[in-house]
Amino acid sequence: MGNMEVHIAVSKIRKYATSNSGDSVEVVERPQGGVSVVMADGQSSGRGAKSVANLVVRKVIALLAEGVRDGAAARAASDSLYTERGGKVSATLNIISIDQQTNTMVITRNNPAPAVIALHGETRLLNEPSQPIGLYRGTRPVISEITLETGLVAVVFTDGLMHAGERSGERLDILDCIQAMLEEESPSPQFIADSLLEQALMLDGNRPVDDISIVAVSVAPAIGDEIRRMTVRLPLQS
Repeated sequence: MGNMEVHIAVSKIRKYATSNSGDSVEVVERPQGGVSVVMADGQSSGRGAKSVANLVVRKVIALLAEGVRDGAAARAASDSLYTERGGKVSATLNIISIDQQTNTMVITRNNPAPAVIALHGETRLLNEPSQPIGLYRGTRPVISEITLETGLVAVVFTDGLMHAGERSGERLDILDCIQAMLEEESPSPQFIADSLLEQALMLDGNRPVDDISIVAVSVAPAIGDEIRRMTVRLPLQS
């Protein structure tokens, strides 16, 4: 199998003419080895949505850091949001985990928007029906588990990516876009996330109709040193 390393990229932008994004993304190391990326989208707008997304992500991150399994963490976050907001507020939730204990990538969805996985030149949608969290007690996530191997790519996104182009009547074919990129020379996750966001913004005339967050994760052959690296770029509002 050889040594592997995981590469993670996030690209996100807030809805045009709003000061707060309703999307939140965080990364946490798993206590038994590996890493998880958690993405939530509060289903309202502005500051209220941001606080809901933050609440969900913080809950999930804390549980994962304690060693709770992904599905149980998602259910606990749903029950917590349901209890706190009386079933009146929902959020979508995605978790992508590289689990070294099981040697798998675990994709957890409480999001009607699909996820995309690619391996061996085949790109497919994970689009089994999935419910947002917070509306009902005991909402269960849809979980997919894929054995880790080099070349595996997963992409998850908030529904803003699917709404891109609504005003002009042109929709982004997300699966085709990712497939086309992967036919090139092994694109980095950052290239995949940035390219999808760029095409969405083009369809929206650079005025996104919704918050958009995209997380891309790839498994690559390990090259070079044993150093762990993480880079964040956050434009500051003047």
